[in-house]
Amino acid sequence: MKTEPRTRLHSIDNLRTVLTVLVVAHHVAVTYGNIPLWYYTEPAKDPSGGLLDLLVTFNQAFFMGFFFLISGFFTPGSYDRKGSRAFVRDRLVRLGIPLLLFILLLRPLVNFGDYARVDGMPYWKFYLRSWDPGPMWFAEVLIVFALVYALWRSRRAPLESRPAPLRFRSVALFVVGLAVATFLWRIPVPTGTYVPVLGLPTPNFLPQYVSMFVLGCVAFRRGWFETLPARAGRLGLVAAGVSTAVLLPPAVMTSGAVASALMAAWESAFAVSMVIGLSVLFRERFAEQGPRGRFLSDHAFTVYIIHPLVLVAVAYALRPLEAIAIVKFAMALVVALPLCWGLAYLVRSLPGAKRVL
Repeated sequence: MKTEPRTRLHSIDNLRTVLTVLVVAHHVAVTYGNIPLWYYTEPAKDPSGGLLDLLVTFNQAFFMGFFFLISGFFTPGSYDRKGSRAFVRDRLVRLGIPLLLFILLLRPLVNFGDYARVDGMPYWKFYLRSWDPGPMWFAEVLIVFALVYALWRSRRAPLESRPAPLRFRSVALFVVGLAVATFLWRIPVPTGTYVPVLGLPTPNFLPQYVSMFVLGCVAFRRGWFETLPARAGRLGLVAAGVSTAVLLPPAVMTSGAVASALMAAWESAFAVSMVIGLSVLFRERFAEQGPRGRFLSDHAFTVYIIHPLVLVAVAYALRPLEAIAIVKFAMALVVALPLCWGLAYLVRSLPGAKRVL
C-alpha cells in the first residue's frame, strides 16, 4: 500500500518545538522544585517551589502523551513508504543510535555529581548500578511501539485511509476509557513507581502513552489534524480549564482510591483537551514556518537528547547564586534554551549526524 503525498504540516513541526521547550522547562522546574528526580537538584527552600511542582504536574499530565501521539501520526505513512524492513531499520537507526549514544557518552557526563558522593566504588560498578536511559526512555518506548506496529502490519491490512469527522461522543468515550484504564493500571503500578534498568520514570502513565500512539496512527488515516473544526480547538482549551477546576482540587484533597480515580480522570480529560486545543490552535495560527521556525524544528529532537548536559552545566554555574526557586528557574531556562539549540546545531553539523538526527 502506498500513501498519497501529503502537504507537510508545519503546525505539527511547530508543536514539536514547543513541546521540546516544555521538556526543557519541565526538567529545569524539577531541578529547583521539590521533586528531586534529576541529575542535579537544588530543592526549593521557599514557597515558590510549589509553583514549579505545579508546572511539573500540569506538564506531566499531557506533554509526553502528546509526543507519543505525534509519533504515532507519522508512523503509518513512514511504514507505507518504506515497507517493513526499511521501516524497522530506520526506527532502530534514528532511535536506537541516539539512545546508545546518550547511555554511553552523555550519561557519564551528567551523573558525575552522584558518583562524587559515592565512596570507594569503582566507576564501572557505579555506572552499571545506576544504569538509566534518562529522558531517552522515550526513544526506548518508541522502539517497542514501532516494532509492535511493524508486527501488526505484517499480519493485518492497514486501516483504510478516509477522512472521517471526529465526533464528541468518540472523544468522550476515549477520555472515559483512558481514565478507567489508567486507574486500573495504577493499582499494580502506582504513581511513583520506577522501573530500574529500563529507566521508565513514569510507568504509571503507560496507558496514556500507548493509547495516544494508537490515536495518532488512527488520526493519520482519518485526517483528524486537518479536519478538526476551529470550534473544537476553543472547546478543547475550555475543557482543559474546566476539568482542572472540577477534578484537580478534590483529587489533591482526598486520598486512596478516590484520589487515584479523580487524578486519572483529570489527567485523561486534561490531556485529550490540550491535544485537541493545541492541535487546532497551531493549525489555525501557527501553520507557517520561516527559516527560524524550520531551524528550531529541525534541531528539536537533538535538543531533546542533549538538554540534560546543558541543564546540569547551567545549574552548576548558577549554584553560587542565592535566589528564590522560581527566579533561579527563570534564569536557568533563559540561559539553557539558546544553549540547547546552539549545541544541537553543532552536533547536527558533525559528518553523518543528520542521517540519524
